[in-house]
Amino acid sequence: MLILFEAFRSAIRAILASKMRSFLTSLGIIIGVASIIAVVSLVKGLETSITDQFEGYGSNSLFIQQKRDNYGRLQGNLTDDDLIKLRGIDGIEVISPQTFVFEYNGVQYQGKDHSADVVGVMPDYAEMDSSYPEIGRFITTADANGRKKVAVIGVKVQEELGLPENPIGEFIQYGPHWLKVIGVLESKGQMLGQDLDNYVYIPYPTAISIMGFQKQPFVIFVARVSDVDRMAAITERVKQTLRRQHGINGDEESDFTIQSSDQVLSSIGQVTQVITLVFGGIVGISLLVGGIGIMNIMLVSVTERTREVGICKALGATRADILLQFLLEAVIISLIGGLVGLAIGFGLGTAIASIIPNFPPSDVPAWAIALALGFSTGVGVIFGILPAAKAARLDPIDALRYE
Repeated sequence: MLILFEAFRSAIRAILASKMRSFLTSLGIIIGVASIIAVVSLVKGLETSITDQFEGYGSNSLFIQQKRDNYGRLQGNLTDDDLIKLRGIDGIEVISPQTFVFEYNGVQYQGKDHSADVVGVMPDYAEMDSSYPEIGRFITTADANGRKKVAVIGVKVQEELGLPENPIGEFIQYGPHWLKVIGVLESKGQMLGQDLDNYVYIPYPTAISIMGFQKQPFVIFVARVSDVDRMAAITERVKQTLRRQHGINGDEESDFTIQSSDQVLSSIGQVTQVITLVFGGIVGISLLVGGIGIMNIMLVSVTERTREVGICKALGATRADILLQFLLEAVIISLIGGLVGLAIGFGLGTAIASIIPNFPPSDVPAWAIALALGFSTGVGVIFGILPAAKAARLDPIDALRYE
């Protein structure tokens, strides 16, 4: 233990003796670790935001929507008749449609314009999406059945339009349509750069009538299954029911897709993993360069300190002692670079996330910190072993004669 302490103290003394050289030696490690941490923090923050949003639906949810072709055009249609048939399937607890309305550009209030997403939903949507009013109420069955022109808005819409603190009873305009505000939702933040508080929810039948019955709407059915263990069987039943409804037979491809919330989260996880690996591989090259830099500088250091090594060996230091001293020096330089890079990467990720509009906060997972520090330490060991071995093999007599 005493030998280890002395080797550590000697390594620190050597590093402090050449501060600028030590900094430049660790620069490649700093850049590499900072880049990895910044990328991982941004990707992880985005993934966490998406996961939190979809977990609100629960693991027993199904998302059914129309397929698109290679040009983005809708291939199929989901109708009220489909909805009625799916409601009759044993095991589906509740199913709610939603559609996005793109007829007009934004909403207006007393001369103020604001671009917001207008979505047609049914009363069950509030519970399934965890969208609860902070003020007023959500859409009711009576609103839907009566095709009432009422709206539940997000806090972003309320702020941008300059609506009063309690806007219940106020009217906002969407194209030629006047919508009575009946509720303001609790704030939900952002996901995928999209502000979840920038929505205007209206009754689903009202949305269909605004778009006109001749136009094919983009519709999503969100279903909740009563028993998660029957998810696969119920999904297959939904698939067969819709294929019959749409007249699709044999090997013909379905004009709709069905995904569970777990499948959606799994797909998102796979995408973020690929992004992390690709960027991690790219910035990992700088760690390799940093390691080579450490090896080069340590080789120079061994040459400069040849007489010092000779004196140490003459006083009784073994090869293992010399090896440990130089190896510790390389590892400490690399580890310091890793710690500095970690701090810079964290700050960089936080700064980038705050600059990008509606981007979720960055999140640095513990595994990324451990990986970055472990990798930087490993670089120090791998690229420090050759210079350390060279120093350990020096002949004490030749070393003492070195000028």
